[in-house]
Amino acid sequence: MRTLFWDDDSHELCLIDQRRLPAVLEVIALHTHGEVAEAIRNMTVRGAPAIGAAAAFGLALAANESHAQSAAMLLSDLEAAATTLKASRPTAVNLTWAVERVMKTVRKHVIGDTEAALDDLRLVVLTEAQRIANEDVEINKRMAEYGAALISDGDTILHHCNTGALAVVDWGTALGVIRTAYEQGKRVHVLVDETRPRLQGSRLTAWELGQYGIPYEIISDNMAGHFLHTGQVQKVLFGADRIAANGDVANKIGTYMLALAAHDNGVPVYSVAPTSTIDLSLAEGKLIPIEERDPDEVLGIQFHGERVAPEGAKARNPGFDVTPNRLITAIVTENGIVRPPFDINLPKVVHLITK
Repeated sequence: MRTLFWDDDSHELCLIDQRRLPAVLEVIALHTHGEVAEAIRNMTVRGAPAIGAAAAFGLALAANESHAQSAAMLLSDLEAAATTLKASRPTAVNLTWAVERVMKTVRKHVIGDTEAALDDLRLVVLTEAQRIANEDVEINKRMAEYGAALISDGDTILHHCNTGALAVVDWGTALGVIRTAYEQGKRVHVLVDETRPRLQGSRLTAWELGQYGIPYEIISDNMAGHFLHTGQVQKVLFGADRIAANGDVANKIGTYMLALAAHDNGVPVYSVAPTSTIDLSLAEGKLIPIEERDPDEVLGIQFHGERVAPEGAKARNPGFDVTPNRLITAIVTENGIVRPPFDINLPKVVHLITK
């Protein structure tokens, strides 16, 4: 099943509540764009491509919510909804990309026909959102084919965060590469970073690997250096939430330390992401906004039912870090594998879809 989908009968956005996994697989329905924004904010839905698609459907909900009496009024309501949705998570560029893609299509219709029927405009929004979701599945499968060529039979792969079907509409980015290599008959083994503090690795990636039958073991994030230094890892794979024009990669917190350890031990590091994650407007990674999340995600962790942190403790909780391009071996996209110099080669793969 898809991570998220539109229900044509109820006119709702349905999605897997990722906060409940692995204990419960629950699909919930969202009725308003505000509910979508909150679902993105609280990580009911997460993963850069997935939140982009969710936001696009959020605009379809906003169009249905609107009581506008004219095309111009409906456009105004959608612009307001777009602002709300884009503010829900600042780091992942796919969110803004998807929202702006839908809005660009709507603006063209309104400017071209100021008397356009409101139901027709609502259908334009929904159709574009569906197109984004469907394209995401095809994009992921193309990425997976390119990336699987980098995986050798017998590889042990160290993977950070969750980049599988749950992080996209279907299939996955970095985990999609591993899944494809496995289905090609390659014997692979995955070391799954827990990915603290929200534990997307042990909660989500491990669950997905179990569904696919791919062998894996969970490790805490601070064990990665040991396995890399002792030669027990052949590849490091992770996704991306935003990639700057020079190839700096913003991804889930802990990625930078993992890439440093891999680089020091001569292990290739691959970021797998669609071209919609590449932000050519930002020259380098230090310009990428880093989301600072609720400290309770750190302080609320328990061990054997007991709170770990002392009462009254304070915490910092950046959701992402930036890995410098010098630590990245290659970036896998749906248009091919990109190697350094990234500032020259990344625009080439992006422009393949914009010509």
